[in-house]
Amino acid sequence: MARLWLCLWLCLQLPGFCTNLHLTQTPDHILAQTNSSTDILCQTRREHTGVYWYRWSPERQQFEFLLFSNSLGKSTYGSNVSKEKFSVRGSSSQSYSLHIGQLHASDTGMYYCSISQSSELILGSGTRLGVVDVLPLPSTSRPAPLTRRPSRCKPKSKAAGSKGACSPLVWVPLAAGALILLLSVVPTALRFHRLRRRLWRRIHRQ
Repeated sequence: MARLWLCLWLCLQLPGFCTNLHLTQTPDHILAQTNSSTDILCQTRREHTGVYWYRWSPERQQFEFLLFSNSLGKSTYGSNVSKEKFSVRGSSSQSYSLHIGQLHASDTGMYYCSISQSSELILGSGTRLGVVDVLPLPSTSRPAPLTRRPSRCKPKSKAAGSKGACSPLVWVPLAAGALILLLSVVPTALRFHRLRRRLWRRIHRQ
């Protein structure tokens, strides 16, 4: 028995001490309202004869044996433990659910499930139960709407600018056309200049 209390004390002082792959206890934390009820689930990886349930009371500063439930659904209670308040539901060889009814502030504490395997005590990770008169309201705050910033004028990208009026695909053909036109005008201008000079000479000879 002294070894059992030592293991339970280590569980309370060292949160990682109770972690075991053979035993899963959920949830980690429960906040319930006065006069309501709650359930703590304990699951084992292998079949066992039953599960022990303990509670650490912060008021009394001690561990208390609640009950032992076997795979057949029969329970053995500790001293001064109410059968109407504590019961095990849906028990099987691998799953046990501790039901706690008519919750009061005195039920606040840390609850542990435990199994015995090869003369060793295997403890669950523990479930912290808190009992309050009024449950806190869920947060209704909504995120502030995002303000739309004024868009800034951005320069056109090179890809977009390459399709504009300054694109080489536009001005290169235009420049080539102007050059061809200019070259075709030069011979005509020279020919006109020569005709003008001949006409001027004939006029002066007469």
